[in-house]
Amino acid sequence: MSRILIAEDNERISSFIEKGLRANGFTTTTVADGITAIDYATTGDFDLVVLDLGLPGKDGFEVIAALRGAGVGVPVIILTARDSVHDTVTGLEGGADDYMTKPFRFEELLARIRLRLRGGDREPSVSVLESGSLAVDLLTRRAVVNGVVVSLTAREFVLLEMFLRHPRQVLAREQILSHVWGYDFDPGSNVVDVYVRMLRKKIGSDRIETVRGMGYRLA
Repeated sequence: MSRILIAEDNERISSFIEKGLRANGFTTTTVADGITAIDYATTGDFDLVVLDLGLPGKDGFEVIAALRGAGVGVPVIILTARDSVHDTVTGLEGGADDYMTKPFRFEELLARIRLRLRGGDREPSVSVLESGSLAVDLLTRRAVVNGVVVSLTAREFVLLEMFLRHPRQVLAREQILSHVWGYDFDPGSNVVDVYVRMLRKKIGSDRIETVRGMGYRLA
């Protein structure tokens, strides 16, 4: 089980990342300032750091400089609202392994984390998710039902992927909202119900069960 350090001072964003990573099997620790981030990251207890640049105490650039200066080679993914070329180049040349700008989609962050964690001693990543006669190819972004390719929108695909990654697990509406629509979702929205209905029409109404008062799960 990989251990992720989240260095982010926006509580809503850090909570969103933490919930998503834990739902995908990661162990997480969250800190809200640069000095604490350095202290934690230099312990050797973490496999990857998700790092905001605008941290109090010491900013993300200083954190990276401190880690690399101390010989700490833990992978670092910068996550920031700054999107200038200068900041991107500075971050990468300073020792960061990847760079994402806010707002971001959780599934993209998850993919980048898995990529950075992938090593020679790890099992190959799964590119096809299956459940009976339903299959999703993550590389080609194609869904196949009973041998027939089904056309899905980007959000429908992400929603279906989420169900396939959590077979028989009940997924709460809020959990689905945060994963598919990001940290700016409206918790009072019925968009999940709408998309589940749309998805059922395309893959079969009996493949997604409604668990009253709780959410949905893949049958």
